[in-house]
Amino acid sequence: MLTVAIAKGRLFDPSLELFSKLGYRTRVRETESRKLVISDRRGNLRFLFVKPADVPVYVEYGVADLGIVGRDVLWEADPDVHQPLDLKFGYCRIVVAGLKGTVIQNGREPVSTLRVATKYPRLAAEYFTGRGIPVEIITLSGSIELAPTLGLSDCIIDLVQTGRTLQENGLTVLEVIGESTARLIVNRASYQLRRREISDLLDQIERRMGKKKTP
Repeated sequence: MLTVAIAKGRLFDPSLELFSKLGYRTRVRETESRKLVISDRRGNLRFLFVKPADVPVYVEYGVADLGIVGRDVLWEADPDVHQPLDLKFGYCRIVVAGLKGTVIQNGREPVSTLRVATKYPRLAAEYFTGRGIPVEIITLSGSIELAPTLGLSDCIIDLVQTGRTLQENGLTVLEVIGESTARLIVNRASYQLRRREISDLLDQIERRMGKKKTP
């Protein structure tokens, strides 16, 4: 039985729907319960339901053979896992946002040391350091949109789906860092030791979604 780590939250339902379309159906009463480990009805796959940031951890350490998680999480965690498929759902943007009129650079020169609030400290440091902009990173786990409004930070880096939350809190997108979609990741050892089973599953997903593996 292969084990698949599924991220809770916005990717949870479309991830289970994908496997259901492939014939790996789960019992509704189990997915709606507080159970964190369940199997599909035929006993071919075991699902772990964990926080998004924990998916690459479970996969990298081999507790799960595969996982589904957003690209934003992978950017931040930089795990040592195989990333064969972009599943193309759960689309969001990773953006720099701030109050209207916030200036990060005047021409090529940074305005000053930026205070950046985010739940992506590694990504934020890499992004601004790569542009030669000095930053002070303030790590938050939620309600990040409050930081510029209350003077905690000059701007934020966050994941945005529609932009409505930013607008309702008086913020605007200043820069787009990149795009995030759901990614299928695989433990490197599992990919070697259980290559046939995992390749069969990847082929099923590709045929169903009409997508090719990412390099």
